[in-house]
Amino acid sequence: MHTNRLANQKSPYLLQHAHNPVDWYPWGEEAFEKARAENKPIFLSIGYSTCHWCHVMEHESFENEGIAAILNEHYVAIKLDREERPDIDRIYMTFVQASTGSGGWPMSVWLTPEREPFFGGTYFPPENRWGHPGFASILTQIAAAWRSDRDKIVDSARDVVEQLRKQTSVAPLHGGAAFDAATLDSGFAVLRRTFDARLGGFGGAPKFPRPVVFHFLLRYWQRTKNPEALEMVLLTLREMARGGMYDQLGGGFHRYSVDDRWFVPHFEKMLYDQAQLASSYLEAYQITGERQYADTARGIFDYVLRDMTDPEGGFYSAEDADSVIRADHPDIKGEGAFYIWAWEEISEPGREWFAYRYGMRDGGNVEHDPHGEFTGKNILYRAHTVEETAAHFGARPGDVAAALSRIEGELMQARRTRVRPHLDDKILTAWNGLMISAFALGGAVLQEPRYAAAARRAADFVLARLYDPASGALLRRYRAGEAAIPGFLDDYAMFAQGLLDLYDAQFDPRHLELALALTEKMRELFEDTESGAFYSSAADDGSVILRVKEDYDGAEPSGNSVAVSNLLRLAAITGRGDLRDSAGRALRAFGSRLSHVPVAIPRMLSACEWIEAGAREIVITGEDAGALVEAVRARFVPHRILLRTDASSRDRVAALAPWAAPMGAAEGRAAAYVCRDYTCKLPVSDPSGLSELIQ
Repeated sequence: MHTNRLANQKSPYLLQHAHNPVDWYPWGEEAFEKARAENKPIFLSIGYSTCHWCHVMEHESFENEGIAAILNEHYVAIKLDREERPDIDRIYMTFVQASTGSGGWPMSVWLTPEREPFFGGTYFPPENRWGHPGFASILTQIAAAWRSDRDKIVDSARDVVEQLRKQTSVAPLHGGAAFDAATLDSGFAVLRRTFDARLGGFGGAPKFPRPVVFHFLLRYWQRTKNPEALEMVLLTLREMARGGMYDQLGGGFHRYSVDDRWFVPHFEKMLYDQAQLASSYLEAYQITGERQYADTARGIFDYVLRDMTDPEGGFYSAEDADSVIRADHPDIKGEGAFYIWAWEEISEPGREWFAYRYGMRDGGNVEHDPHGEFTGKNILYRAHTVEETAAHFGARPGDVAAALSRIEGELMQARRTRVRPHLDDKILTAWNGLMISAFALGGAVLQEPRYAAAARRAADFVLARLYDPASGALLRRYRAGEAAIPGFLDDYAMFAQGLLDLYDAQFDPRHLELALALTEKMRELFEDTESGAFYSSAADDGSVILRVKEDYDGAEPSGNSVAVSNLLRLAAITGRGDLRDSAGRALRAFGSRLSHVPVAIPRMLSACEWIEAGAREIVITGEDAGALVEAVRARFVPHRILLRTDASSRDRVAALAPWAAPMGAAEGRAAAYVCRDYTCKLPVSDPSGLSELIQ
């Protein structure tokens, strides 16, 4: 068996390629020095461990002895995990998108020894197909061009880097406001035009759950009371939870739906989706009081606690879409094999009820199956409610519910005997920050101690394993006993957000102090104090050919959007103008994007909503204030900060928020102060009175 340098790495993605015949190098100086010394181009392959087409290209090309021989002779081959190094991935993805018109993973990029790109693409088949050149042919042609036109290629690559520098630069606005109410109206209008009023979501198939959009629309609704903004979110959340994109038995959401009705998913499960969607469903529950949204959030949380949580408390990154079809043939995998069911696997009595409830058919329920992945199988979705099922069969709802619950338990037990999808068990600081936010909110809103404890344990894990209190620095990744890779903007911003949300839910001043300290470190490492906003990576990494200010809010919110939101919250808490100024400079830096393509940065629009709505300061003080705290948590009040002081915490909170120091209990009873711009109403001790003030 071949073994290459990737065998010494911790990334599950790199380890998947550790026994390829390709002489892979990890990203680093050893590979760069070899390329310079031998004057060879670099072939850079970027992907992640749960990427379906990455698996395909590995099997077809990187396990192929002939293709490996070409790579080994003519190139220095580097394999990179995009989840470990999002900064490098962003640079070369920008190049591939600009040069080919599209992007994705696996990403294949050819570089000079100085890491300047000159050719790129995504998945390449091993041989020529359908009029397109195969990977072996491309490798041979580029190697020949490098030998004959090396100087021309190097000059062209330098020009490419200069164009990338211009394309990714962010120029601050000069004169005028960074945004106004019309900017926010424009963002809403674009989303309204693309909204699917029948099935939810935005645009057609494939449909992705983009929680950053829900985050903005709910805050836009809260300020404007535009009912369409709210209904766009609620309809989408309901339809997503009904579809096969939601794991009806085990909870949690798959990555996206290949159709427009959320039925056939790409079965991958990502931590960042679980985190953000749980928060969206909780906010929908706060607004409507409807149990269906709380139940979906619980399903997500229970899935993450069961299948995605390290024994020490951190959260794993992802589960693969592909899984073993039969345990006796472990090398044969299929899309979603772990999750789909044949008719005969459902027991009697109650099979007809279960089939009606979950849309099953004898012979399978997937009509459009171009790759034959689901032949004779069923993807479960909520075709009918329990009540509709009972009415259809003339049965009592209680009997139907009991039968359905029994069969669901049997199927979950049967699933435990199946081979689980590959688990990417690396723990990423940024994604853990998002999940801490969700569990903190879930513990508070659902009054569930398990969720509250999960948020605390994960925060403690990151602080113990990925944080250096002496320097104040974060690391990005932990796996198999090793913490590594200096943290990026995303890590600082999203973990600080998690700590802020943890304080908001549980009122431990330590979390507030650490959130402020990490934000200060973030500014030190990443802020462009002249032009505004934040670079994704620090200045001291010489392997990165340019520093980018990422702003696109896609599957994950951008580090800049979360950083601005954190700065605004911390400015309100501390009263510090320098934090507010930092947020303002960042918004001005992205002012052009806010004006021209607001839908690309909905999470930053949420930060603008904070300013436009005018945040309120709420301070709850005194002992036995649980009823007042619950009055705040029961409602969706996004544009506010919440401080809690009692005998044990008063001094520490006052050190962070001096303006709150004079506020004390009213006549010996717990009291709540509701303020705007630090001008406060008279304190109230009655929860109903507090509810009126904050609404």
